[in-house]
Amino acid sequence: MRPFSLLLKPAGADCNLRCRYCFYLDRAAIYPETHHHRMPDSVLERTIAGYMATNQPIYAFGWQGGEPTLMGLEFFRNVVELQQQYGRSGAIVTNGLQTNTTLLNDEFAAHLARYRFLVGVSLDGPPGINDRNRYTVSGRSVHAKTLEGVAALRRNRVNFNVLTVVSSANVKKGRTVYRYLKKLGFDYHQYIPCVEFDGDDRPLPFTITGEEWGEFLCEIFDEWKQQDVGRVSIRLHDDILNRLVTGSASTCTMRNHCSDYFVVEHNGDVYPCDFFVRPDLRLGNVMENTWEELQCSPDYQRFGQMKSEWNPKCEACDFQALCAGDCLKHRFRQADDPRTLSWLCAGWKRFYRHALPHFQELAREALPEYVNK
Repeated sequence: MRPFSLLLKPAGADCNLRCRYCFYLDRAAIYPETHHHRMPDSVLERTIAGYMATNQPIYAFGWQGGEPTLMGLEFFRNVVELQQQYGRSGAIVTNGLQTNTTLLNDEFAAHLARYRFLVGVSLDGPPGINDRNRYTVSGRSVHAKTLEGVAALRRNRVNFNVLTVVSSANVKKGRTVYRYLKKLGFDYHQYIPCVEFDGDDRPLPFTITGEEWGEFLCEIFDEWKQQDVGRVSIRLHDDILNRLVTGSASTCTMRNHCSDYFVVEHNGDVYPCDFFVRPDLRLGNVMENTWEELQCSPDYQRFGQMKSEWNPKCEACDFQALCAGDCLKHRFRQADDPRTLSWLCAGWKRFYRHALPHFQELAREALPEYVNK
């Protein structure tokens, strides 16, 4: 088997917030039989036991939602107990948790610290920016509550980073967002472009353009380059340097295939990607199928190959080795060409033209024998 990781949705699409741009909230409609979606102990145990019976260099679990902390602390205590029960001697296990932090307290944070969970904090900037898209079910601000959760993580010395969705609310305020996150003490940043369409393939109001994405990335890069190289880690920058120095891709976006992980929904249903949790892409269920069967599924193989079926324009692009046609979620069909092209293509080109020479220089410093080809 090829190595793979798991992205688990223990509470499905359920969340205590109603973020305006959330792409996963409507996935609850796939499971209309219950209002509350929670992973049963039997599904959790089968998932962990089956995964840890496979031969992996690292057993990587990612806990997302919705909001995974809706499961409560006891669920995550059970997670660790099962990993210890089914893990072989010397096995390396990692856990990542993406959360809005509003349900965290010191007891919860202490557990995450003890078992070295890496926590991703969802925050889009200062209150005036964050509150544009991120709010409670009743429409109230969550900014202060988010920072309370961050404080609990910090008090308990949990490893955490910040995940910022780049939408129409903050795409033209790159420097403001970056400086604010630095002021809060976030040293590890990840920026995710917001690209969502309605049923007629029209961009929704919070969706950014390719040009806006490129300018945002350039603003962030210029701020980072000025004084934060080696001090602040930005996921995209790290991925680029890794690609230049090692020749390998550390994230699925830069790879030529989409077959590195599986999504496990609350009831054990398995999908190839959380952006593509759809009934027609359901691969099977952990209670019925082995991981070998799921990985060899023709549907999974076909989905993975779609990444390399990019537009011919990508073949001639100077940045194809870094972009790899971009994420499948961002690709759209052009009016004059049935093959897909990234909605963000212009932005990626703008950023790489601006920043790549500096990354190449950093790669030379990291690896003297590195030769720019």
